[in-house]
Amino acid sequence: MAEKRLREGYTTGSSASAAAGAALRLLLKQQTVTALEIALPPFLRENGATDAPKERLIIPVYAVHLEEGGAVGSVIKDGGDDPDATNGLHIEAHVSLFPDNAEIILEGGKGVGKVTLPGLPVPAGNPAINPEPQEQIKAAVREACAEANYTGGVRVRIEVPRGEERSKNTMNARLGILGGISILGTRGTVKPFSHSSWKATILQGMDVSLAAGVDYIGFSTGRRSERLLMETLPEWKELAFVQAADFVQFSLESAADKGFKRAAWSCFFGKLVKLAQGHAYTHAKTAPVDFLLLAQWCREAGIADSLLPEIEGANTARQVLDIIKDDPNRETALRHVATIARDIAQAWAKNSVEITVYLFDFDGTLLTVV
Repeated sequence: MAEKRLREGYTTGSSASAAAGAALRLLLKQQTVTALEIALPPFLRENGATDAPKERLIIPVYAVHLEEGGAVGSVIKDGGDDPDATNGLHIEAHVSLFPDNAEIILEGGKGVGKVTLPGLPVPAGNPAINPEPQEQIKAAVREACAEANYTGGVRVRIEVPRGEERSKNTMNARLGILGGISILGTRGTVKPFSHSSWKATILQGMDVSLAAGVDYIGFSTGRRSERLLMETLPEWKELAFVQAADFVQFSLESAADKGFKRAAWSCFFGKLVKLAQGHAYTHAKTAPVDFLLLAQWCREAGIADSLLPEIEGANTARQVLDIIKDDPNRETALRHVATIARDIAQAWAKNSVEITVYLFDFDGTLLTVV
């Protein structure tokens, strides 16, 4: 059977742009639209100039209506087949006119986060609407104004009902973005299961740490390993912890490139073994555990020969922990594997970052530190 093709979605930035364009068409032309074609990023070049968009996308519009002093457009954020904390949220644009000025004023309202820390694309004190979505929203506003031959000013306030609640499922609080979600999107569409968005989040977390004067970074493979590392290193600032997921090599190389002095890597045994095997990306689909190699490492550490066939035939790394749980050399074996993993991590960090590996058991016990 052919593999199902994953469906792309659209970003919060595209949602806000379509909502703004739809609201303005109602306000300026008394036109109610159920779908709107918008321009997609990129708009901005490295020198700060604005490019004309090259791609466009049709976005469904959920609702438009007039309100006192203006109009409101609403779009339901659809991330396609990409799991996203913002999926299904109503992204609203409240628009109003001030004819004596040709300026476009963009504001963040209820449910849109506010930036409170340096190191992000948006300066502290501003709504968390990233630069590309800002340009995308303004482009949608200009198109609607041009259609109606309107040359005055427009105020756009983006609001997200339930945005503050849903932001608790994002990394926003860790990044110093409080009170709601971020309006994001460097390309306007959401590519299913794209690695690029997660990598961008990792880099953003590092930038926030550096901007706060922190020269150490605590990587983890997920929420549990992050929580355990935070409990183990209570003296470290919360913003120094970044969930790197399966992007081991990318994260460590980036830490070196950005000038961090120290890095911790927190994981469970399966991810540790994959790191020791040299897997740059440790997801189960692309990086299986090599149980023959793991058995060899256990042999080198003095694990009983009678246990080696069981290790070679194991189905999971967790099972191996159970197999060797009563062996007197269990701790030696875990340190041996962790040391191999740390040396690989150290090499990926270009030997410029001091790496410490923290291995946790599934019950939260710290098994070894190297």
